[in-house]
Amino acid sequence: MKHLFFSLLFVFAFFPKAYCQKFDEVFENMTLRIDYFFTGNSKQQSISIDELISLPGWAGRRHALNEFPLEGNGQITMKDKASGTVIYRTAFSSLFQEWLGEKEAQTVSRGFENTFLLPYPKHPALVTIELKNAHRETCASLTHEINPEDILIHPYGHKQVTPHQYLLKNGSPEKCIDIAIMAEGYTREEMDLFLNDAKAACDALFSHEPFKTLKNHFNVVAVNTVSQESGVSVPRNNDWKNTATRAHFDTFYSDRYLTTRNIKAIHNWLAGIPYEHIIILANTETYGGGGIFNAYLLTAARHDMFKPVVVHEFGHSFGGLADEYAYTEEPSPLYPYNIEPWEPNITTLVHFEKKWKDMLPHDITIPTQPETDADKLYTKIGVYEGAGYSLKGIYRPTTECRMKINEAPRFCPVCIRSLEKLIHFYTE
Repeated sequence: MKHLFFSLLFVFAFFPKAYCQKFDEVFENMTLRIDYFFTGNSKQQSISIDELISLPGWAGRRHALNEFPLEGNGQITMKDKASGTVIYRTAFSSLFQEWLGEKEAQTVSRGFENTFLLPYPKHPALVTIELKNAHRETCASLTHEINPEDILIHPYGHKQVTPHQYLLKNGSPEKCIDIAIMAEGYTREEMDLFLNDAKAACDALFSHEPFKTLKNHFNVVAVNTVSQESGVSVPRNNDWKNTATRAHFDTFYSDRYLTTRNIKAIHNWLAGIPYEHIIILANTETYGGGGIFNAYLLTAARHDMFKPVVVHEFGHSFGGLADEYAYTEEPSPLYPYNIEPWEPNITTLVHFEKKWKDMLPHDITIPTQPETDADKLYTKIGVYEGAGYSLKGIYRPTTECRMKINEAPRFCPVCIRSLEKLIHFYTE
């Protein structure tokens, strides 16, 4: 009996995935959408539930349900209530957590909408959502029960679905990563213009590795989210528009930062359409954009730099990649020097062994001198100082990269490897 016990321990220790529950055993082919409020200030944060919604179908992964490869700035864990078994896990970042690093958060409390998609459980479940601060410590958490028979779970997307058309269709939602491209600031008369811009965004994304090689892992749908007015709000010009998602520039008083806090509106528009990741194209020539991991990206579609920017922002929203540019000698409030960032393409060297140390030449110097050879700017892997907005103490993998400058023709090898791993995680 003792030998059998230790044999079973060995099997569970080295082959845990073999004993993970299958999707159909614990979930319906439906989506549970949970709308939350993240509220507070730099000193105290809290989470509350706004609404529970059911959507037809589940477009997410159906394997590796109890794990997720990136930490994010927050995590959601779903457990079966009866057994306590983790049946689903995912990670995210939020505009709220970014705002906590702003000066305003020291004197003002605000609330931010946040929406997440989870598979719909067959049996009562417990969902725990956690927010992490810049030191990777849990600063707010909430655990709540999901009763799948709850009559107040609101069904959406069954009767009326926003008009849409596929730009890329490689398979069913359970086999592919589903990207929804939404229109922001396009009127009904401008839907043809939006469709052309959506095609341009799609072409730009799949001209870059690893998306180019792994294109058959994706579906892309253009969603005709009609705005009442053309253009996007620019508060510094006192120019406010009535648009589909109420997006605006000047987020956190930064001219180029284009975001929206109307997250529920985004997901209401998409109800009934299979989607996992969201690209929002803004009908404006004003330069700017923004991307939030596992939330959405927004980018100006009428600017000359639209194509490189949409790819850069998708690196944030899909891949959890960090900005590799830097502009201040001071540490960013988002990246303390004594904490290893969770993003795969920057490091403080605190736990560099978890990053791209295995990809370095054996004779590399740290920090590495910036490369001057044009052929090696994007490919010679080293440890180059200046990333995550700080000129000192934070390092990037190559001299230049799509996550650093718009002129970069490609992602660096470290970003490509991370994106490739994530695509395979979702689809294999």
